Amino acid sequence: MAAAPGGRPRCLLWAAVVAHVVASGAGFVEDLDESFKENRKDDIWLVDFYAPWCGHCKKLEPVWNEVGIEMRNMGSPVKVGKMDATSFSSIASEFGVRGYPTIKLLKGDLAYNYRGPRTKDDIIEFANRVAGPLIRPLPSQHMFEHVQKRHRVLFVYVGGESPLKEKYIEVASELIVYTYFFSASEDVLPEYVTLPELPAVMVFKDGTYFVYDEYEDGDLSSWINRERFQGYLHVDGFTLYELGDTGKLVAIAVIDDKNSSVEHTRLKSIIQEVARDYRDHFHRDFQFGHMDGNDYINSLLMDDLTIPTIVVLNTSNQQYFLPDRHIESTEDMVQFINNILDGTAEAQGGDGLLQRIKRIIYDAKSTIVSVFKSSPLLGCFLFGLPLGVISIMCYGICTADTEGEVFEHEGAKKESGDRELTDEGSEEEQEEEKNGKYTELSDGELKQKDIMEKKKD
Repeated sequence: MAAAPGGRPRCLLWAAVVAHVVASGAGFVEDLDESFKENRKDDIWLVDFYAPWCGHCKKLEPVWNEVGIEMRNMGSPVKVGKMDATSFSSIASEFGVRGYPTIKLLKGDLAYNYRGPRTKDDIIEFANRVAGPLIRPLPSQHMFEHVQKRHRVLFVYVGGESPLKEKYIEVASELIVYTYFFSASEDVLPEYVTLPELPAVMVFKDGTYFVYDEYEDGDLSSWINRERFQGYLHVDGFTLYELGDTGKLVAIAVIDDKNSSVEHTRLKSIIQEVARDYRDHFHRDFQFGHMDGNDYINSLLMDDLTIPTIVVLNTSNQQYFLPDRHIESTEDMVQFINNILDGTAEAQGGDGLLQRIKRIIYDAKSTIVSVFKSSPLLGCFLFGLPLGVISIMCYGICTADTEGEVFEHEGAKKESGDRELTDEGSEEEQEEEKNGKYTELSDGELKQKDIMEKKKD
């Protein structure tokens, strides 16, 4: 098919327009300096603390420009800025910056760390959540239904002023970085909700609701931290990192999402059924989900798991459990979980000394293999050059030792020869001495002969 006249210039024009829009986003992101410390308290700031040499910071930069554009277009009260933490290290350290990039929302005297995915939508959602009120009221059933549709996990305080509400506000100030907190009156709740008493704290998720019980659930902060996830998740590396704060074991079906074979779909279904049907038995100790592919899990366990399979992770101590037999049904999975709880299942891995040494070796090996796969020439230069230098140094040391031994042997031989010559004299000296004796004897004989001749006369 023939190209439309002027098609290429139009493509170039559109590309230039898009590049200009992205680049112009920098105009909505303020470059901050030392004056920021004194001027910031009158506003809410979303700040990226970066280092010019940091690769992750450079990757975040276009996303950060998009965040600046979107926040300005939304009319958000949150101002977006960035600060070179290497040039203004004292200010960065005052805000607790220890790595790059670090994203913080600064609100009055409070600083909230962002720990989510570095995408535009996730960062904006974080900013809007933290910048708003800690507790958002739900004044009507219509508003409640609207909010419930937007949030997969919804925490709600029901009742008037009470010590429980004070505790709820305290927890919200700590965990607002992860989830929203709402309040409502009892008549705003759906008709299917039944509360044993007021006041109460509830969580709506997985198509149902659960009420906090201080006697059974313990501390409110710990309960909310555990319940802020859905019962079943699509697990990735970032999710596992967040689940580490819950203290739960994570039961994962490791599958290939693109593989629609019976074995892959069956294991996923088994985990979903256990998460749904056995929630009352396991939800305090277990989180359920599936992971697409085994690359991440293999690097985490330093093992080579074949998919599909099931693994249970203990993110607090790096231990993991593998079933000792094939999981064929929900009952098999329940039995496997019970074996873990009663201590009869064998734990592997851990964070002991041997495992740490193994981790160092594994990471070094993985790094070397990755470098050689991505750039063989660079790998040869990075690892071949140091090895070559070390080899030359070792050769030089060994050669020097050998030559030293030869020189020492020759020196000893020469010294021994000198001692012999000193004790016995040279052959020439011995010959001269011998000739000297002969000469002395001849002179004596001559003198004796002269004396005898004189006597005769």
